[in-house]
Amino acid sequence: MATLTMLEPAQSSKSVPNGPDEFLGLVTETSNAASEGLDTKSALEIARIINHEDARVAAAVKRALPEIAVVIDTVARSLRDGGRLIYVGAGSSGRIASLDASECPPTFSTAPAQVQYIMAGGPKALASASDVNEDSPELGQRDIARRRPTRKDIVIGVSASGRTPYVVGAVEYARARGAKTAAVTCNLNTALSEAADTTIVAEVGPEALSGSTRMKSATAQKMILNMITTGAMTRLGYVYDNLMVNVHMKNAKLVERGIRVLMKVCNIDRDTAIRTIKSAGKSIPIAVVMLKANVDKMEAVRRLTKSDGNVRLAIDDSRLEL
Repeated sequence: MATLTMLEPAQSSKSVPNGPDEFLGLVTETSNAASEGLDTKSALEIARIINHEDARVAAAVKRALPEIAVVIDTVARSLRDGGRLIYVGAGSSGRIASLDASECPPTFSTAPAQVQYIMAGGPKALASASDVNEDSPELGQRDIARRRPTRKDIVIGVSASGRTPYVVGAVEYARARGAKTAAVTCNLNTALSEAADTTIVAEVGPEALSGSTRMKSATAQKMILNMITTGAMTRLGYVYDNLMVNVHMKNAKLVERGIRVLMKVCNIDRDTAIRTIKSAGKSIPIAVVMLKANVDKMEAVRRLTKSDGNVRLAIDDSRLEL
């Protein structure tokens, strides 16, 4: 694949389409027969129509599970090797990506640099629309180039249409630099699919409000990104059983969650859990290993370091020698 540079004009990217014809085949842009006459309906009828359409989302995501699993493992390998997951999106898709990235540190205690997002228009576009930026593949190339993607990283382009030039340009650039790439879209046979190594397609069909991909499409994308990061962190051992053992205890709710997690994992009373958390430096993974492996804090830290944070492996130190 030819190397891309930020100086290349937008039309140099063969997979970035131009012109009105590109929208003709996008199911997400077509009219939905089920919601015709929407403006004549009562509030309850409108809610029922939207709810009926929303019921299609889980089934569409289910059909994409094999591809989602591939991406989960790719993300886990990248993070294990010291790489990053970098989402790229625009509009509603970018906002969904930013939400998923921003929730990884408090949920899994990951460093902010491990899961990142790039939004067309920059952070200010999260609160106010800056949709014109999404038409430029050059801007996408420029923004991803600033993150210096490498072979260790995975870059995931998120675009309901699958044709957003900003996202396509960024993914092409990252792939040319050796990064693993994936696409999350709601249309088949798109430019973004051609640009990425792996494509996840959730065919949710036309929106109840025609073309408003903040609806079913965004819901599908939220579900998929949740699966990707939760799945990858679970594969890395940052989850024990189905519990958030890496929860970042930054407020009262999360402190209480950490206490309850330790009580359940180790089958102990509340006072013992609180004492152990304090002696573990307010780290739930360290506290879990201390209790489950019957070791002191220093040994628990050594095991967790050796296991790259995998709690289950750290508990069973013998498995670390395999």
